[in-house]
Parts: sequence; C-alpha cells; structure tokens
Amino acid sequence: MGSGVAAGWRPRQARPLDLLVGKTVEYVRLGYAVVLGFTGDCQVVIESDARLDGPAGRADIEPGENPSDAVATLIGEAVRSASVRATGELELCFEGGQHLLVEVLPDVESWAVTGPAGVLIVCMAGGELAVWGDA
Repeated sequence: MGSGVAAGWRPRQARPLDLLVGKTVEYVRLGYAVVLGFTGDCQVVIESDARLDGPAGRADIEPGENPSDAVATLIGEAVRSASVRATGELELCFEGGQHLLVEVLPDVESWAVTGPAGVLIVCMAGGELAVWGDA
C-alpha cells in the first residue's frame, strides 16, 4: 500500500537563485570563509571547498589560512545564472564565462547567501537548505 515515501517528505529539488542574477561582484574577502560581495546588498559566504572554472582554466578555492585568490578574478563580473543543485551545491555562472561550484560538507554548513530585506539561505550539513525571508 505504501509508496516508500513518508508523509510530508519531499525529495530535494534544484532551485534557481534569482536573487543573484544580474548582480555584479564588488569585492572578495579571503579567509576561513571566502566572501563575495555583490551589488544590491547581496553576499555569498563560502565555507567549503569550491571550484572556479573559466577562460583562464580551473582553480580550487579552499577557505582557510591561505585561500586561493583566484576568486578575485570575479570582481566586476555579473551573474548570468545562479542555482542550488538538488544535492545542495551552489552554482554561479558569470557573464565572462566563469563558473563557480561550491561543494557540500556532510557535517557542517557549507555556504550561505544573504540579500536585502533579511533574506538568508544557508546550506546546512549534507545539503539541506534553511531559508529565511522571501528568497
């Protein structure tokens, strides 16, 4: 009789992040969290490994004591598309051809997106999303 799906449970689905589309990277802050600051009062906070692919090749972005400064090449670039994969990875594609993919950590938060009016999206352990505000 059962379908194997518990009442109220829904499989994770990919979702667009229109909040970031058209926004331009204004600054990058490096450290134990890599922060991308965008026009329109938006930020992306990266606390896990990420990969930046683009015309200049591939760069691994690892927050920490000596993070790669390759993300600084995104300053002045506008977001063409932004989404969260069904598995929780954050994916940003830029007008200049760069592609940033932020991985999901199994035991701790991986990334967060903030926006105007209190919008906050956090990738929790294992890829589950917590969302506050009208995102």
